[in-house]
Amino acid sequence: MTTSVEIVGAGPAGLAAALTVARQGEEATVFEANSDVGTRFHGDFQGLENWTTTGDVLEELAAIGIETSFEHRAFHECLFFAADGREYLCRAELPLWYQVRRGPQAGSLDQALKQQALAAGVKLCFNTPRHHLPAGGIVSHGPRRVDAVATGYLFETDQADGAYAAVSDRLAPGGYAYLLIWGGRGTIAACQFTDFHNGKAYVERTVDFFREKVGLGMTKPRPFGGFGNLYTGQAVRKGRLLYAGEAAGFQDALFGFGLRYAMLSGSLAARAWLVGRPESYDRLCQKRFTRQLKLALVNRYLYASFSDRGYVRLLRTLQSSADPRTWLRRYYGSGWARLLAYPLARRRIENKAELVAGCREGCDCTWCRCRHDQQKAESHESGCQSQVGVDS
Repeated sequence: MTTSVEIVGAGPAGLAAALTVARQGEEATVFEANSDVGTRFHGDFQGLENWTTTGDVLEELAAIGIETSFEHRAFHECLFFAADGREYLCRAELPLWYQVRRGPQAGSLDQALKQQALAAGVKLCFNTPRHHLPAGGIVSHGPRRVDAVATGYLFETDQADGAYAAVSDRLAPGGYAYLLIWGGRGTIAACQFTDFHNGKAYVERTVDFFREKVGLGMTKPRPFGGFGNLYTGQAVRKGRLLYAGEAAGFQDALFGFGLRYAMLSGSLAARAWLVGRPESYDRLCQKRFTRQLKLALVNRYLYASFSDRGYVRLLRTLQSSADPRTWLRRYYGSGWARLLAYPLARRRIENKAELVAGCREGCDCTWCRCRHDQQKAESHESGCQSQVGVDS
């Protein structure tokens, strides 16, 4: 008997789910409200983290049927700056992350996944918002709430490839600023966890900072902005609806590396659906990464609580460790004492006030645009639930 599944959202989570189904010879249909994949992004660089397991992330993706046909580059080191300008070099023997591009452009992760899905026989329905899944399915429409906002520029440059980050509340309150350069193109941004409305001011400070510290030169700068969901408390399954990626809150709450979680959760949702046991999705998620996500949320709470002093402590530890990749894996994967703080950290994130002071009618700050997208996603999610029912 043929097993078919309907999937809402053609992001990495939805396409990974569709690929898992199609590679088993079954039918997958993906509904996407936009005209193409990756339209939420603009060609900006993102990282596919490679430290939460001993094995390489590209090998893990290959094991679930995702080919590395997208452009990627291994990064072994990152130069960090503290609020006072001091430098901390973090270098590992194996890649810390693989840099990829996001967006509708050729060579991006999004386009590569689309081409793989089409080659595998997945049916992609663009410009087709789907609000009801009467028989259940996989929901991967992206983040359901705004916990962090990134405001920045894409640009061209003649500078050598490199990765830089700054941890300072003056540049990115509660978060970090970053500069990524690869192949003559760059992404610079301030990733904030509070004071969202003033993103433009923070990114201009970030540009000035990296001009002074690394001689940043930008040509043809183009502004961009985005948001992320860090809250992992919502259910991953409601009846026969399986939530994957950021729709389920699967995101690294500390640094925002969510691509790996997105694709893995999409594949796990598909596996549960293929065996006719959607309830097994809860167990699969619990086994693979729930612990990591909880610890990341605690780490985010502790990181933000100590402000600039806490940031410096973290940088010192990373720089002095024999292998930063191993240290990060332990920081994300072990620590019973820190897990005890999870209920408190979850409560603080769940009940975080929305800091929108200064926003007005017609405001075009990243935060206001994010709120509009979030409201659309929430409406979409409610529609999907209405036909299926929710477990008590």
